[in-house]
Amino acid sequence: MDTIKIENLEVYAHHGVLEEENVLGQKFLLSLELGTDTRKSGKSDELKDSVNYAEVAHFVNTFLQENTFRLIEAAAEHVANELLVRFPIEQVRVEMKKPWAPILLPLETVAVSIERKWKEACLSIGSNMGDKRKNLEQAISMLSKHPKVRVEKVSEFFVTKPYGCVEQDDFLNGAVTIKTLLSPRELLDEIGVIEQKLGRERIIHWGPRTIDLDILLYEEDVIWEMDLKIPHVEMHLRDFVLRPLAEIAPDKKHPLLQKTVYQLFCELSRKE
Repeated sequence: MDTIKIENLEVYAHHGVLEEENVLGQKFLLSLELGTDTRKSGKSDELKDSVNYAEVAHFVNTFLQENTFRLIEAAAEHVANELLVRFPIEQVRVEMKKPWAPILLPLETVAVSIERKWKEACLSIGSNMGDKRKNLEQAISMLSKHPKVRVEKVSEFFVTKPYGCVEQDDFLNGAVTIKTLLSPRELLDEIGVIEQKLGRERIIHWGPRTIDLDILLYEEDVIWEMDLKIPHVEMHLRDFVLRPLAEIAPDKKHPLLQKTVYQLFCELSRKE
């Protein structure tokens, strides 16, 4: 990943725990490392093909002057997220220095440094009630409208038999790959909101539903919590999950089984 650096941008703003810091303001120094691909601009020599660091600097200056935070950790977090949403960068490192920190001791500066980036996740999606295709398309549209989600690829939709013993209509299933600034827990919450808006009711386990969204993979994370398990516990056993996912993300690796989605799909197909 190539990097564009801005070092020690001076901003006079009103951040701090003490009331006088919010009223009087003080100097902050911002250093930014913007992770992007400079190959295109390096070949074209055109600013439109790059990240305009002047626009970045002016945006950060304005943002920190128009908003007030008690902690520089919070200020840095919001700056990082805003930059990732607004500019064509994949990752960012923000260092925020506070040279006038009121601790009544001699010091050069107090600083916080954070790194944030767009993370990759794979989702399964299905519906077997009402207008199934419309349900899937609406869910994907709602995902794409979230400022911290970028829908990258959407698979074909496949008609599949329902899983479990409940008598119900066939499903229409697919898979979606996204990039997101949401944590796994935040992504799970957003999925819950989308399901609720589209009329999902959890009455019967493995029963019929207007929409079903599941997190299959999130980077190479392994999470084992009561209501959040990543990678999805049974993804390697379900054809309706692996078939569409193998279409759009065949090389994604299961972090526990250490096999690609395509390998898992081929193994399951041979068994069936």
